[in-house]
Amino acid sequence: MRLLTHNMLSSNIKGVTNGFPLLIEVEKVVEKQVDFNEDFLRNMFAKIEWKALVKASRTMGYTELPENSEASMLNSDEFLRKFHHALLELHLEEGALVCPETGRKFPVNKGIPNMLLHEDEV
Repeated sequence: MRLLTHNMLSSNIKGVTNGFPLLIEVEKVVEKQVDFNEDFLRNMFAKIEWKALVKASRTMGYTELPENSEASMLNSDEFLRKFHHALLELHLEEGALVCPETGRKFPVNKGIPNMLLHEDEV
């Protein structure tokens, strides 16, 4: 699971008001090469919750993203490459996503998060 996906997911358990960002429990991280696309990164930048991306990338062992960001950073090739790596090339292969409010764990197996709710959570 890419951090791009993680940045878009939240816990939808009945009664949960603070289901974002999901915490990450890492068992296995893999890096997968993805073609660099500046236009895609520039378009996605405004849609990304930056603090959640930074926290998730650090949980997965990548510490190169700055704590804060601003649109002017999109003019830096170095910044774009770090953003690209964190957003698209880091993959949570095995582990879990954890609801920040309830502690409910959603397993991630072979890079696929299982966000299905139990009957009593709907």
